[in-house]
Amino acid sequence: MTENEQHCLDLLRSSDQDRYLSVLYAPENKRGALAALYAFNVEIARIRDVVRDALPGEVRLQWWVDLINGQSHGDAVSNPVAAALMQAISAYNLPVEAFNKYLEARIFDLYNDPMPSRNDLEGYSGETASLLIQMAMFILDREKAVAFTDLAGHAGVAQAIVGLIRMLPIHRARRQLYIPKEILKAAGVSSETFFSSQKPSDFIIVIEAMAALAQEHILIAKTEADNLPKSLIPALLPFCLSQVYLKKILKKQGSSAFEVADISPLKRQWTLMKIGLTGKV
Repeated sequence: MTENEQHCLDLLRSSDQDRYLSVLYAPENKRGALAALYAFNVEIARIRDVVRDALPGEVRLQWWVDLINGQSHGDAVSNPVAAALMQAISAYNLPVEAFNKYLEARIFDLYNDPMPSRNDLEGYSGETASLLIQMAMFILDREKAVAFTDLAGHAGVAQAIVGLIRMLPIHRARRQLYIPKEILKAAGVSSETFFSSQKPSDFIIVIEAMAALAQEHILIAKTEADNLPKSLIPALLPFCLSQVYLKKILKKQGSSAFEVADISPLKRQWTLMKIGLTGKV
């Protein structure tokens, strides 16, 4: 593993434990590229936390777009995540257009516009979390990965939706609304109530509706995974953990809007170990 790749792995250890552990289940010669892919996601996901306004955030996203599309950046070499990602894209011939779609989708994170519809939410999730799973599959075993595009799509959508439910306390504080307007309307919750309410009961129907949507995609993904080769399993491990998080969310009910639903390190390790032993996601 190169110095840049080790930097990416260290970043994951501190910022994304689920994907960090999934990398450790991958073959040693694949870990550096996977760490670079996931560290890139960390860098993009936290842009909202480090900029005050959307415009500087868009400038940061454009920097990545230019870099990935081959435009010269003199300071790119000093960014270990950028250097490691470009090495991974080159080594595994990862499609640049997929990263362009990912970065375009991430513009939504910089603003407080409401998620218009379920279709928009699924599209956003597909171009972010699903893309990461598919790129990870390409790194692990491209020849076999091409048969599991639908699996990557549904698993990513489910994983993203569960992640958005877990992030509800943070998003509410920022006044970000990833819940589709049609779900809020069906639950009888206005956007103002969503942001200002201190009653867990106001969020039960919203959370259950989002959880049901995630479960739809989980069921499809699990069917698609029936013949998943062992070589691709590390790419699906974060998705497998999202199923455990979803059970915790449903147990907490409306309280998930006020406290991030988490699982113990032991539960996380046991879940991954069990999947590694059985080969079933």
